[in-house]
Amino acid sequence: MMVMAPVGELAGQGWAQMGALSLAFVLSAGIGLEREVRQKSAGLRTHTLVGFAAALMMLVSKYGFADVLGEHVTLDPSRVAAQIVSGIGFIGAGLIFVRGDAVRGLTTAAAVWLTAGVGMAAGAGLWLLAIVVTVGYFMTVFILTPLADRLPRSKYAPSRLQLTYREGRGVLRSALAECTHRGFGVDELSVEQRSGKRIPEAVSLSLTVHGAGSITELTTALSEIDGVLAVVSLDANTAAL
Repeated sequence: MMVMAPVGELAGQGWAQMGALSLAFVLSAGIGLEREVRQKSAGLRTHTLVGFAAALMMLVSKYGFADVLGEHVTLDPSRVAAQIVSGIGFIGAGLIFVRGDAVRGLTTAAAVWLTAGVGMAAGAGLWLLAIVVTVGYFMTVFILTPLADRLPRSKYAPSRLQLTYREGRGVLRSALAECTHRGFGVDELSVEQRSGKRIPEAVSLSLTVHGAGSITELTTALSEIDGVLAVVSLDANTAAL
């Protein structure tokens, strides 16, 4: 005797599907919360909606066309999954900003892409994979990031600094001497702004340096020079997750 499944299950609207959507919501919100705390362009709401919607699309792909299937009608559920992967690229591209030779937003764009994958896995019923990937995301953010910062720096890797100082005090000469003293060579040097409205006779200088020394220690040393108003490591802002 054939056992009939509940109507809700046949329509793909049973407790199993509700559980898949709930799992996608929770995992996506967890990733988005981390992005929100770091004040990134895509935060809690964006990541939650991306993962939640991806799970819904997977469920629609699996169950939404059951009423049209027949002897002469066949469907490929994987086509929707492929379109999700392609479509999420547009959101990721909108999160990447290029300013000069500095690129920002790559990690956030990758996080959105990963969140879509987590939602797809949850919607497909692969709950274990969705959870493992979410755990892997947090391991990457909280373990691999500090580890990468401690890796030895190549002396050929350039770093960009922005130095703001008062003009007429010999600050530039002292700053270049400090760079040389700490084993850094100066590749490029350009004045971005002179005589700011708030600080008269202020100069904003952009310089690119390379060397095997610590860029953090160099930044600290430059900030202690008399007449220096601010020192910003542009690479630190760019590489921040």
